[in-house]
Amino acid sequence: MQGMELMAVGVVIVLFYLVLKQFGLWEPLSLDADSSDGELELSMVRHQPEGLEELQAQTQFTRKELQSLYRGFKNECPSGLVDEETFKTIYSQFFPQGDATTYAHFLFNAFDVDRNGSIRFEDFVIGLSVLLRGSVTEKLRWAFNLYDINKDGYITKEEMLAIMKSIYDMMGRYTSPSVKEDAPFEHVEKFFQKMDRNRDGVVTIEEFIETCQKDESIMSSMQLFENVI
Repeated sequence: MQGMELMAVGVVIVLFYLVLKQFGLWEPLSLDADSSDGELELSMVRHQPEGLEELQAQTQFTRKELQSLYRGFKNECPSGLVDEETFKTIYSQFFPQGDATTYAHFLFNAFDVDRNGSIRFEDFVIGLSVLLRGSVTEKLRWAFNLYDINKDGYITKEEMLAIMKSIYDMMGRYTSPSVKEDAPFEHVEKFFQKMDRNRDGVVTIEEFIETCQKDESIMSSMQLFENVI
């Protein structure tokens, strides 16, 4: 389980790719969209997303990719919104012998930018664009936001421990040899030894990004995830 300090962002990226493939949302190359299907279909949808032009400007996706993503999103979420229970259900399918509930809760909150208890298509696709096609710095900013549970601009040991425990709850049973009970605590200590450069007990986004960008193993991991996608 070496390198677990930054594993959360990798889990996000790879699992989202699997989720998209599982539900048929990520099939842009095989898309047969004609001009009559050119705009997002908005009928009978409770939440109507922004137009294609606005979303293209905010993401790294093409028009056809956005159309494909929206079709899949609407098929799974006819109301145009994803609630937290749906999010947890999706993640639990990939870890039937683990408990993905807490990790899915943290991840949901990272996507729920309006903090209103639901994820809009815009939230989903903008976050997805960062995770799949954003720069390393953009991915790291997104990861920092995930770790910063209360969104106060700092990562505390308590927040990092909560994230690490949720990852072990979700994935720990699959490791060999099995992980020690105090492994999450050990990883949090390693994380802060590496990241908390001024030793004030919290990690800022500047410390987080600077340390990650100078760490060869972290950068190699980020490149690996890019190649997977």
